[in-house]
Amino acid sequence: MRVAIVGDPVEHSLSPVMQNAAFASAGLKWEMIRVRVPAGGGADVINRVRAGEFAGLAVTMPLKEEAARSVDDLDAASTRQRSVNTVVGIGSGHARGLSTDGAGFVNSLYAQDIALTGTRVHLLGAGGAARSIVAALGAIDGCEVTISNRTHSAAEAAAELSGSAQAVVADNLPDAVAAADIIVNTTSVGMGSDVDAGLVPLPVELIASDHVVADIVYHPLTTALLSSAAIRGAQTVDGLGMLVHQAVLQCEAWTGFTPDPVMMRSAAEAELRQRSG
Repeated sequence: MRVAIVGDPVEHSLSPVMQNAAFASAGLKWEMIRVRVPAGGGADVINRVRAGEFAGLAVTMPLKEEAARSVDDLDAASTRQRSVNTVVGIGSGHARGLSTDGAGFVNSLYAQDIALTGTRVHLLGAGGAARSIVAALGAIDGCEVTISNRTHSAAEAAAELSGSAQAVVADNLPDAVAAADIIVNTTSVGMGSDVDAGLVPLPVELIASDHVVADIVYHPLTTALLSSAAIRGAQTVDGLGMLVHQAVLQCEAWTGFTPDPVMMRSAAEAELRQRSG
């Protein structure tokens, strides 16, 4: 059986490394390949699932919303977000869309024994990743979410995905961060940048030692934000955790097998080390 990671670009995706390690660990004769599909190709690649060429897809940018419009059925999370990161062939020429990003983020925190019930979370950014996280946190009892973004209307739109979320304006950022237990960077600030470059999505003096600081960026694993947070005594969560745990849920959806996230993370880390030379 074959699945594919689709989007543009996909050549540097870690998904095949993790999924193929998972398939091998279970003795499954499955394979994930990379297929570059530019914007506008979402419907066509979903048809390839319907035709049986692929048993499923991992969907990345810029196809997440296209895929949601093209599948035959959506789970609750992807219905709310109007985007999918996973497609499953469900037989009879049908394809189902799922969103595992938000649950993957939540599970990455649970894996580090970080509780979410009754906590206050502040999200930096309001893009697709933030929207998936807001939706997932909204399902947790007593979890309150605040969102800040350069475009306030986008933060307001993301907040609509949860009854316990609200957008805050830039002037209120210090108060929102001070009130939070967990700070999450969902922006691309720090991606591909050396820690010494010091690119951070908020003033680091707002971070306290009792904060948990998570960054969904995983290249580099230790971003300037996480480095600064650790120096200030905060607990940190890197972006590879979310990537791994959403991949676990994808594998489970396709095959019914739940792989070991530690094994999948080890495979991803080995690939990152090899790439860094």
